[in-house]
Amino acid sequence: MDPKDTDDLGYRQALLYAEELRELYGKEQAQAAALRAEKEQAERIRKVLERGLIKMVFQPIADLADGRVTGVEALARFAVEPSRTPDVWFEEAEAVHLREELELAAVRLALEHPKLLPAGTYLSINLSPATVTSARFAELLSDVPAESVVLEVTEHARVEDYGALGDALKDFRARGGRLAVDDAGAGFASLKHILRLAPEVVKLDREVAQGIDIDRPRRALAAALISFAFDIGADVVAEGIETQAEVDALRDLGVPYGQGYYLARPGPIPPEGFDALLADTDPTDEPRSAVGSSHVQPGA
Repeated sequence: MDPKDTDDLGYRQALLYAEELRELYGKEQAQAAALRAEKEQAERIRKVLERGLIKMVFQPIADLADGRVTGVEALARFAVEPSRTPDVWFEEAEAVHLREELELAAVRLALEHPKLLPAGTYLSINLSPATVTSARFAELLSDVPAESVVLEVTEHARVEDYGALGDALKDFRARGGRLAVDDAGAGFASLKHILRLAPEVVKLDREVAQGIDIDRPRRALAAALISFAFDIGADVVAEGIETQAEVDALRDLGVPYGQGYYLARPGPIPPEGFDALLADTDPTDEPRSAVGSSHVQPGA
């Protein structure tokens, strides 16, 4: 063998070895960075939990025929930096195995306020399927008047075991609690959720409601979901309503209830209770009533 060939072979081997070292070092760096990021995420979530940095706001759900408020949805907000939307906080909590703790903390805060609800209205709370099947779910709602609560299970959340989820909900529903499938129409899982869970309420995703007055495919999808819901005996709530034209189109399709910024924005509870929150709605500016210039009215 030519000595020059031997030198070339050694050079190539050295290059391969150097590349392997760089790859190994890069993997170690990436792993270390991932561990640091996970630790920082967990610390942020624990800070929120330990310092009570969750606050709840409430958005009215209105009868689209007369503007009467039939319920309010409790929504979590996070008074901490970095400023991010609630879904990002919950996704981060899930990534570090703290979603259950964060969800339960938010629901505990929401459940402090049912006594302030206008007569004849309900409180709607959000929980993932995993949290509903946890042992602490039943304990959390054991002393709550279930007939005044609607539990929303998001369409986006994966259900690992529908049988276990149904079993976890039995006592709550037997006591008069109602189940809602949230975000219906946002993905392929929505119809499966509705079929397997037989909810009392189907909530149309904001992507279905927005622009429904001018978008024929969106209107057709909504009509199919509404018909399906009514056939199984479920009420329908449209989310994300932003214009009077959307209200009119939804009413034409037979949707009885809705929520969105056009009707009323989420807000904290004033000292006077929910009645004051709803009475503050200004008919001359958004949010305003689904029935023209009148206020969104508390439930009778």
